[in-house]
Amino acid sequence: MTMEMPVTQPMVRFAGVTKRYGALTVLDNLDLEVAPGEMVSIIGPSGSGKTTVLRVLMTLEGIDGGVIHVDGAPLTHMERNGALVPAGKAHLRRMSRNIGMCFQHFNLFPHMTALQNCMEGPVRALGLKKAEARERAAELLELVGLADKLGHYPAQLSGGQQQRVAIARALAMRPKVMLFDEVTSALDPEVIGEVTNVIRKLVAEYSLTMLMVTHQMGFARDISDRVCFFYGGRIEEQGPPAELFSNPRKERTQQFLSAVREAI
Repeated sequence: MTMEMPVTQPMVRFAGVTKRYGALTVLDNLDLEVAPGEMVSIIGPSGSGKTTVLRVLMTLEGIDGGVIHVDGAPLTHMERNGALVPAGKAHLRRMSRNIGMCFQHFNLFPHMTALQNCMEGPVRALGLKKAEARERAAELLELVGLADKLGHYPAQLSGGQQQRVAIARALAMRPKVMLFDEVTSALDPEVIGEVTNVIRKLVAEYSLTMLMVTHQMGFARDISDRVCFFYGGRIEEQGPPAELFSNPRKERTQQFLSAVREAI
């Protein structure tokens, strides 16, 4: 008797997703699947649709075609009378709690301490009691190396420390998927290592599904399970980082990597 292997459902699935801004198509019938616990880096030239992938996943932007699923459930749509219809605000709000995002410009609340920044979402959106939210926030700030900065305000923290607070704040919501949008590009070179080490730690210790847009090719190569090269709103080429960076097959991938070779 032959044993059938269980089929793992993607944690994130883009099925024929199109996104337009007027006459400009930024995602062109995109198909993309990300497995549970997989770390995928998205690279490519400016305007290739990289950040738009994250923005539509965060429901910061709507889509013009296709469907996005998260953990087997439609994100951009909802079922009504056996058919999929565009999602309403309540559905989007509920589904987006599964997704955490770190932006390149931190977006911390300046009037709140590091601890308060990490408590705010769980208390307001998840209904956690303050004591539980405080304990969760303190644990996460310790995880990112900021156990001694709980009472500090953003203005009292370096850029690298602020970005680490932003990561802890996103994790406090217990997301199933974490998104990173150029999280090191606004940082001074000497503190980039602080943030990349935290992300490495998350990859090693958590079974989070992660999508990262980055211009840091070396970091993408070191940390990713798979790298997707975007061009013209589609995946031009994808594969394990060692394979894609060492032996790209497509001409556009080769041209892009040649232009950034000094960063690898």
